[in-house]
Amino acid sequence: MAGIYIHVPFCKHKCTYCDFASYPQEIGKAEIYFACMYKEMKSRSMVLKNKTFDTVYFGGGTPSFVDAKYILGCMRLIKKHFNLSENAEITLEVNPGTIDKNKLRIYKEAGINRFSLGLQTADDALLRSLNRIHTVEDFKVATKMLKGYNFSVDVMIGLPDQTLENVKNTLDLAIESGASHISCYALKPEDGTPMYSKYLNGDLPDEDTVTDYYDFTVNYLKERGINRYEVSNFCKDGFYSRHNLNYWKRGEYIGFGVSASSFIDGRRFTNTEKIDEYVHCLLNDKYAEIFSEQIEGDEAKFEYVMLNLRTSFGIDLKEYKHAFGTDFNVDFKDKLPPILKYLDITDSTVKIKEQYLYVPNNIIIQLMD
Repeated sequence: MAGIYIHVPFCKHKCTYCDFASYPQEIGKAEIYFACMYKEMKSRSMVLKNKTFDTVYFGGGTPSFVDAKYILGCMRLIKKHFNLSENAEITLEVNPGTIDKNKLRIYKEAGINRFSLGLQTADDALLRSLNRIHTVEDFKVATKMLKGYNFSVDVMIGLPDQTLENVKNTLDLAIESGASHISCYALKPEDGTPMYSKYLNGDLPDEDTVTDYYDFTVNYLKERGINRYEVSNFCKDGFYSRHNLNYWKRGEYIGFGVSASSFIDGRRFTNTEKIDEYVHCLLNDKYAEIFSEQIEGDEAKFEYVMLNLRTSFGIDLKEYKHAFGTDFNVDFKDKLPPILKYLDITDSTVKIKEQYLYVPNNIIIQLMD
């Protein structure tokens, strides 16, 4: 299994918590940016012709903010130059305030069959404080347009002045909208963002409160048939995000555009975050890579373990042996004793116990050298 990621770095406004490569003032560069990305895609396709891709994911930024013709152009190029499986999952991230029926018609023509909507919270005052461009009503209108489509909804916990009632109302709205998948992310204040100042000033909920909100989310969704399959991701039966699941299974993926990362044939590489630098490289027949490393040996094993332990499926011991030619229990025998109380170990799998899955990094770090 392999995936394609396409980064659209344009958006209308920068959210107060966002530290992704997104540039509200750069929309005038969309034409040259996509032209260069098409060039990058065609060039990379030459060495990827023997690989089959099962997922495509448009992230950002706000992919639904740009003219839908660019999304259509990307998909036409992918279908022409890449081996795309017949039942590929093709996802587009959407801000509810930037979608309309005409765009939806073009997305359908492009082959988009899954959408990811950023709700974040069902409170208009909180949305304004986050500098989100949509309202709760915009979200309701968007989901009515998407009735009959497969879509996911993003929500956040740990927001300033957020209450448990708000968390419940947000989950209710996501469920009632018809979402088959819900991603719940705890706010992580990043240095350099406006939200970081609120963190420094003590204006965000404390860690115990956020943990309570998370535990409530897990139980509330489970009672409604929406089960956790990764730390931050929940879905109805069979509606996993195949694209993200490929990341957690340490599958291969190729990324296009600024800041996009790739993992192909054991090599991980990343493009520059700067649009001008990216364009300059592609116009001069160069890739815009700023980082590259070959992942092998013990590092590859640890990566596999780290990623798989974030999921409810855990480590498949046969899969591990097939991938590395060694036994997990032998490779990590000296590391396991201190964390055995956190793990469920059977003859076929190793998982983090359900009650500890919210803090997997605290457990996984003890497996490192």
